[in-house]
Amino acid sequence: MSFTTHIIEVTRVNISQHPQAICFINPKHELYPRKIEWLEDQFKNGLKIKLLYLEGEKKPIGFIEYVPGEYCWRSVNAKGYMFIHCLWINGKKYQHQGLGALLIEEVEHDAQDQNMLGVAVVTSAQSFMATQAIFVKNGYEPVSKSGKEQLLAKRFKKGPLPSINDWESELKSHQDLTIIYSRQCPWVARFIEEVKPILEQKHLKPTIIELKTAAEAQKAPSLYSAFNLIYKGKLLADRYISPTRFLNIVKKDLSP
Repeated sequence: MSFTTHIIEVTRVNISQHPQAICFINPKHELYPRKIEWLEDQFKNGLKIKLLYLEGEKKPIGFIEYVPGEYCWRSVNAKGYMFIHCLWINGKKYQHQGLGALLIEEVEHDAQDQNMLGVAVVTSAQSFMATQAIFVKNGYEPVSKSGKEQLLAKRFKKGPLPSINDWESELKSHQDLTIIYSRQCPWVARFIEEVKPILEQKHLKPTIIELKTAAEAQKAPSLYSAFNLIYKGKLLADRYISPTRFLNIVKKDLSP
């Protein structure tokens, strides 16, 4: 299948023209501005978002977010690499058509222009993250793994490999009910508001911590970093979860 495509870089100037850059949250949603604020701050650190459009389509069918490794919001050490936070191609009919590779090439070109060692990414079969297959197909190699997640890299020159930080040691330090999150994922920020009525109803008073810098995210108690629901040193969830899913966790893991 042949497509005519064009790629738009989202900036603080044109972001209002491309609301899909905020992970498909309705621009009228009260939490939409939180990601906007986060982006405006991270653009200063070299973060980029690029959207892939097909000719004739009003909405993008692809998205990639990436940043120089020292400013990445994952529990990794990727200094010297460009680091990919998120990659998606929307709709099954557009997947496996080489469209994701076009966005990956954008990252690689930027990394080479900045004389970086290469490009790194964390992949997973779980939600909110691309699987490793598309990256392996495009020349990336596994560097390390942690549970169901993998750290991959494509190197352009010799130098230290990226590595996974010791997030498990960080996890053990949280014994009380704790929620640690960042606005890097707007769905996670949305959860913090959605869950408040349940916390009140169940008389739960978790410690809630927002990760406000990349350095803090790199020390988060999970590899994904953006969301951490913890109790007694155990990671109960590390992705956005619905209020219903949270209630099930409360019944299963928090009930006496």
